[in-house]
Amino acid sequence: MNTFKKTARRLAPLMLSVGLAFAAPATGFAKDLLTVNLVNEPATLDPHQQWNPDSYYVYRNIFDNMLTRDNAGEIEPQIATSWEQISDTEVVFDLRDDVVFHDGEKLTADDVVYTIERITNPDFASPQLGQFNKIIKAEALDDTKVKLTTDGPYPALLAQLVKLSIVPQHVASTMSSEEFNAAPVGSGPYKFVKWDRGVEVVVEMNDAYWGKKGPFETVSFKGVPDASTRMANLQAGTADLVVTLNADLADQLEASGRGVVKNVNTERVAYFAMNSTKAPLDNIELRRAIGYAIDREGIVEGLLGGYPKVVDQMLSPAHFGWKEGLTGFTYDPEKAKEIVAGLGDSAKAELELATSPVFDQRVVQAIQQMLTDVGLNASIEIVDMATWLKDQQTTNDQAPMLTFSRWSCACQDPDGIMYPLLHSSSNWSRYSDPVMDEKLDAARSELDLEKRADLYAEINMLALEKVAILPLYQAAIIYGASEQLEWQPTSNESMFLNRMAWSE
Repeated sequence: MNTFKKTARRLAPLMLSVGLAFAAPATGFAKDLLTVNLVNEPATLDPHQQWNPDSYYVYRNIFDNMLTRDNAGEIEPQIATSWEQISDTEVVFDLRDDVVFHDGEKLTADDVVYTIERITNPDFASPQLGQFNKIIKAEALDDTKVKLTTDGPYPALLAQLVKLSIVPQHVASTMSSEEFNAAPVGSGPYKFVKWDRGVEVVVEMNDAYWGKKGPFETVSFKGVPDASTRMANLQAGTADLVVTLNADLADQLEASGRGVVKNVNTERVAYFAMNSTKAPLDNIELRRAIGYAIDREGIVEGLLGGYPKVVDQMLSPAHFGWKEGLTGFTYDPEKAKEIVAGLGDSAKAELELATSPVFDQRVVQAIQQMLTDVGLNASIEIVDMATWLKDQQTTNDQAPMLTFSRWSCACQDPDGIMYPLLHSSSNWSRYSDPVMDEKLDAARSELDLEKRADLYAEINMLALEKVAILPLYQAAIIYGASEQLEWQPTSNESMFLNRMAWSE
């Protein structure tokens, strides 16, 4: 029963070594202002209302989380310093006693309890609800001790708590989510300063931070939708770090000698979702035709420079439960054409393919062309990211017919990707099957790791058999950075400012 507590203790020296490895220069600040170019401005800075990359990059520095991961992906303490599983459904966490929020108020167990009750309240409608709704009770045992009770065994609990940002009860409980979004208060290494909509979000170093402080006095996050513009900003010195370059721009950046490429294969899985609850996509044969029509190898090698890795399951090698040897659809356009021809008029319906500028439009356009080439009628509908997110988190009858997307839960656990995308109770899921639901429920409650991994293999095989969703590739993310920026990208796509350093 003490496995988790022992693990936490073993992690203490590792946490110290990570802190030392990424320590900023000891004398003063190497750079007063760091400018980061995102694809879009954040959808929200309320950490319980979204975790898309542009939001997560910013708010993860404003808030501390219950737990975190080191750069190698191992779970380690943050607000919780140690934990003990006292039964199959109960875990007791010891909390730091030296954490203050940005307004000077001390963080206590009551704030942790409030945070969990907030994100698990169905009326709050957090898009992360499916990741935390196994927690049915949070109790403050004293100011620095919290007990969490789950609805049955929940082996993914620690992985999910990695992305649970702690909010101050005395602030958030007096505001709507929209108001908290406009003036977020956390306890992280950087404090919110301002959000000039359409221009930038500015944060500044938290002098009172309990942990390692960041090396930059001020950081500006700017939404720059065009990737070529982001790279031009980097080369001109008006940006120090830019996200989401494509392979061609990465090659140009390396050849220019003005900036460096930093890339990592992430836990993010690119996928193609089909709204199988509505005609004509309720026909499994049509979904099979789409599976044969998409040339995943061609997309990865021809468009993405070979950086990503084709996957046949809704997991990446960075996840627990990854299983070698699963085989999905091969590219067979002739087979796809044959199926489409046999479907008659039902295959002629217009299928809306929903997308947003945050996604690589070359991939979206390539998929549309592949579907057109086999006789299907797919049209691209592009909207801003905030609208896209709203359209995805809706009822099946209102949701788009087709969606290209890339999913990461920042938890590296299969429950964080497969449950929201495949369980019928999720407002992200476009698939409904009681057998799938039963297996997903069983997997998220199985404490035996070997049995749990086997269950996820069964779920992935069922998803392939029923063409519930089409996994495409493990996404690689390519950053461009100033040569003076010392930083290691991670598979969970966290951009921890206080793990960076600046060298002259």
